[in-house]
Amino acid sequence: MDESRALDALATILSSLTLSPFDISLHAQHIRLAQSIQSFDPSHLSAAREMLTTHFPAGDEVWIPLIKEKEESVDLNQTEGILDTLELYSRAEVDYLSMVILQKHIDFLINRHAWFAALDNKPEGFGELFSTEWTRSVISVVVSKGAAHLTQSHTLWDLQRDWEFALLEAAPPSEKQAQVEIVDKLLLERLQQPHSSLEETFQIYSSFTTNHRAPQQYESLLVAASKLRGPAVKAYDRRAEFERSLAQAKFSLEAYAYYIANERAKKPDLFIVRGLYERAIAEAARRRFIGDVGAEEALRSFWGGYCDVLRIHRVHERVENETLRRAVRSVPSSGDVWARYLRFLERTADSQEPMGERESVSEAFGRAMSMNVLQKDVEQVVPIVLARASYEKRLLEDDKAEEDTWNNLIKTLEDGISAVRRASPTGDARLRLEKYLSELYVNLDFVEKAISVWQTTTKHYKTSYVAWMSYTDMLIRKDQYDDARSLFSDLAYKNLDWPEAIWEAWISFEHQHGSVAELEACLDKVERAQYQVNMRRAKEAEKAAYQTMQVAAEQQAATVPVKDAPIPSEADTSMVVDVRANGDGRGKRKAEESPSAETSKKARIEQPPPPLKRDRENCTVFVADLPSSTTEEDLTALFKDCGKVREVKFTQLRGALVATVEFFERDNVPAALTKDKKRLQGEEIAVHLAWKSTLYVTNFPESTDDGVMRELFGQYGLIFDVRWPSKKYKSTRRFCYVQYTSPSSAQKALELHGRELEPDRPMSVLISDPERKKERTDADANEKEIYVAGLSKFTTKEDLMKLFKTYGPVKDVRMASEQNGQSKGFAFIEFEEEGDAQAALGANNYELKKRRIAVTLADSRVRARNRNLTNETGLGRQAETRSRSIRIRNLPPATQEGLLQQALEKHALVKRVEVIQDSNEAVVELENPAEAGKLLLRTEPLLLNDTVLQISEEKSNGPSRSRPSAPPAKTGGLFVPRAAVSRPRAGLGHARKPGIAASTSTTSSQGRGQDDFRKMLAGGS
Repeated sequence: MDESRALDALATILSSLTLSPFDISLHAQHIRLAQSIQSFDPSHLSAAREMLTTHFPAGDEVWIPLIKEKEESVDLNQTEGILDTLELYSRAEVDYLSMVILQKHIDFLINRHAWFAALDNKPEGFGELFSTEWTRSVISVVVSKGAAHLTQSHTLWDLQRDWEFALLEAAPPSEKQAQVEIVDKLLLERLQQPHSSLEETFQIYSSFTTNHRAPQQYESLLVAASKLRGPAVKAYDRRAEFERSLAQAKFSLEAYAYYIANERAKKPDLFIVRGLYERAIAEAARRRFIGDVGAEEALRSFWGGYCDVLRIHRVHERVENETLRRAVRSVPSSGDVWARYLRFLERTADSQEPMGERESVSEAFGRAMSMNVLQKDVEQVVPIVLARASYEKRLLEDDKAEEDTWNNLIKTLEDGISAVRRASPTGDARLRLEKYLSELYVNLDFVEKAISVWQTTTKHYKTSYVAWMSYTDMLIRKDQYDDARSLFSDLAYKNLDWPEAIWEAWISFEHQHGSVAELEACLDKVERAQYQVNMRRAKEAEKAAYQTMQVAAEQQAATVPVKDAPIPSEADTSMVVDVRANGDGRGKRKAEESPSAETSKKARIEQPPPPLKRDRENCTVFVADLPSSTTEEDLTALFKDCGKVREVKFTQLRGALVATVEFFERDNVPAALTKDKKRLQGEEIAVHLAWKSTLYVTNFPESTDDGVMRELFGQYGLIFDVRWPSKKYKSTRRFCYVQYTSPSSAQKALELHGRELEPDRPMSVLISDPERKKERTDADANEKEIYVAGLSKFTTKEDLMKLFKTYGPVKDVRMASEQNGQSKGFAFIEFEEEGDAQAALGANNYELKKRRIAVTLADSRVRARNRNLTNETGLGRQAETRSRSIRIRNLPPATQEGLLQQALEKHALVKRVEVIQDSNEAVVELENPAEAGKLLLRTEPLLLNDTVLQISEEKSNGPSRSRPSAPPAKTGGLFVPRAAVSRPRAGLGHARKPGIAASTSTTSSQGRGQDDFRKMLAGGS
C-alpha cells in the first residue's frame, strides 16, 4: 500500500473509531494499518496501541512493545522514569494474565535491585524503592499473579527462587540464618501449591536441607515436607490429563470450556478455578484480537462463569468488584456481564468494606448504555434492562424509593422496549420486557395499562403467538370474555408463527367460559383454519424443496469434479468368517457353483441393486442448542405438524445436547426446517439439514486415524461425529465423514480442501451433499472393477497395466501373488470410470503370456468361489480363517468397524473386521495366526472409548460335519463320487495336499488353542 492510500485508510479508521470507540475489531484494524505504515510514520503505531488500552484491556501483543518503548524512552536511574515503568507494568498485569509480562516484570525488578545494590550511595528520592525487602515483597506479588497456572507458574517462581538463593550465597554470616529461614519458607509454601514441577521442587528442598540444616534434622524435615506436598501432588495429578488434552488441542477455547466444566462439576478448588478462568480469558481475548470467529462469545461466557464462581465462593468484595470491572471493560457489549455487575452493586450498596473505586447502579447503567454497543443486540439489551428495573422495583418494595424511583422504573422498561425493537426487526421473541412491565402494572392493579401494553405490542409483533396469547390472557384475567372471544375468532385465520397454540388456547377458553354453541362454533372454525394452514404449509414446503434443489445444484456445479475426489459410501457386503454348509469343501462342486456355458464365453454384467427404501440423508434434520432436559416427546411434538417422525436420536456432547430427527418421507424435511430459531422450553434451537454440517474427507495419509481427524477439524467447531467406512469390502478405502453441530463450522473447515498432509497428496474436503451421493460413493465399485482369471504365473502388474490402460485410466491393479512373487492366476483391475470397465470386458479370451485370460466384472461371488479350497496350511479355507480370527465382546454400543480396526491395528496386523451390532461383538480376521496370538495373549487391557474389550478365540459353531455322499447318477453312469470326508480334492491348478481330516488326531479339526499360539510365538512347531 502506498503512502497516500495508507493515510486515506488511516483517516477512515480514525473516523470510524470516533463513532464506535468500543469496537475491538476497529482497534485491531487500526493497529495493523499502523504497522503497515511504520516505515514512513513510526509514531502512529504507539498511538494506536495506546488508544486500544484506553478503551479495552490488551494482551502482551500490545503491552510488550509499549513497555519496551517506555523502558527505552525514560531514565531508569531517576525516580520518575522508574515509577512510570512500574505503573505501566501494573496496568498491563491488570488486563489479562500474561506469563510473558509477569516474567519480564520480575526480570526488571531483579536487574534494578542489582543495579542499586552495586551503588555506594543510593540516589535521593528513592527511599525504600528497590531495597531488598521492598523488592522481595513486590516479586512475591508478581509471582502470585501467575501461581495458579499449573504448567507455567514455575517460570516465575524459578526466577524468585534463584534470586533468593543468590542472596543467600552472598549474605554475610550475621544475616545468613535469616536468609535461610526466608528460603525455607519460600520452598515449603511452593510445595503446597499444585504445579507441574513438584518433584523438582522437592528435590531442591532436599538439597537445601542437606546444605543448610543439621544432619539429624534432615529426615524429620523431609518427612514433614513430603506430607505438606501430598495434597498438591494429588491436586495436580487429577488435572494432569486435562492439561495434556489442553495442550494437544492447541489451547482451543472448546478445550478450555471442557476443562472448566469438569472442574466446576466437582467441588472446585477456587485457587485452580481462578487460574483456569484467567488463562481461558486471556486466550479468548488473544483470539478475538486476531479476528477468530466465536472468540467474542467465548470471552463473554468465560467472564460470566468467572464472576459467578467468585460470587458463589463469597470472595472478598474488593476482589469481586475488581473482577467485575475488568469484565465489563473486556466485554462491554455483554448485557449478561453488565447485569452481574449491577446486581453486585445492588447487593453491596450498604457494605462498609473498602473495595477501591465504586459506582452506583444508576451510574453503571448509564455508563453501559452510553457506549452504544449493547443496543445492537437484543440478547444484550434485555438482561441489563431487567437488572436495572429489578433494582428500582426492589427499592419501591423495601420503602427505600426516592421521589423519582417509579418514573425511573417505567422509563427504564419503556426505553428498553424501544431499544429492543430498534435493535432487530424481529425484536425479542420472548417479549421479556413487555411481560415484566405488564405484570408490574397488574400487581399495582393498573390492569388497563397492562392491556394497553399488549395492544401496542401486538401492533409491532403482528405474527407473534406469544404477544397475542399474552393479550388474550390479560383480557381473560380482567373478565372481558366477549373481547377475548372476538380476538380469538379474528386470530384463527391469522398468519402466526404458531397458530396451534392460539387454537388450543381458544378451545380451552371456550371449555371454561363458553356455552355449547360457542364451543362447537370454535371447533368448527379451528378445523377450517387448520385446513387452510396445512395447505399454505404444503405450498411453502414445495417452494422450500425447490429452493433446496437449486442450492444443491449450484453447490454441485461449484465443487471439484468427482473424478478428482472419488467418494465411497458406507454400503458394504458382510465378511463371512465361518460359513456353515452341508459339506466341508473337499467334494465335488455344487451344480449352482458351476459356471454356465454362456457365462464362460460372455462377460456377466450385473444390474445395480435397487435403491434403499430408507433414505436417511434426505429425510433427516439436525437439531442443536437443545435444553438439557429435552425429551423425545418434546421433539416429536415440535415436528408433529411437519410429518410422521420415524426416529429421534439424542447425543450428549461436551456442554451441548443435540439430536437427529428422521422422517418417513423426504418431503417432510422442508417443513421441519421452518422450526429453526423456534423456542423449546424457553430456549432458541437450531434446525438444519444434517448433510449441510457434514463433510466428506478423502485422500489423506493412510496413517491418519480418528484422533488426528478430530484434532485437525476440531479447530473449526464442535464435532458431532466422525464416521469411518468398513474396510472389509476394500482395504484401500481411505475416507471419512466429519459432522459438525452447525453448518457454519463445516463451511469454515472447507479451507482444508487441497491442504497437503503429505507431499503431493492434497486432501479433498467437500460438503456431503446427498444429491451427489452416487458420485461420492463406491457402492458401484464392482461396476468400475473387473476380475481377470487364467493368468500365467509369469504375469506382472506392469503387464496388466499396459494391457488395460488402453481401455481408459486405471486407478488400481491388485494381483494375487505367491510368496515368491509369482502370480496366483487372478487379479482385479479398478478403473476411474464405469464405462472404461465395460469396455475392458472386450479383453476376454485375450492371449497374455501364452495364456488365454477370462475377464468379467468384479463380483464378490467370484472371489468367494475358492474359499474352501485347501491352502498351504493343509486346513480348509474356513478352518484356516478361524485359526487367525478372534472374537471381541463387550463393544461399546454402535461401534464403527473402521474405528475398531484403527484401534486393533496399533497392536496387530488386521485383515478384516465384522461388527455384530445386536450383540455388541465383532469377529476380527488377522493376517496370520501369530497376529491373532498377539491379541489373545495380551496381558494389558485393550480399551475402546474407555470400555475394556474381551478377546477370545473364534471357534466353529459346533463339531464339523462331513458332507453327505453325492447321489448316484440318474443315467447310471460308471462314476460315483466318493464321500467328501475322504480327503481334500485336488482341483484344477491346486496341488494335492494332505488334509487335516485324514489325521488320526481328533483334536486337529477343532481349531488351535492357547498352547498352539504360545508355541507359535516361541518359534515352536
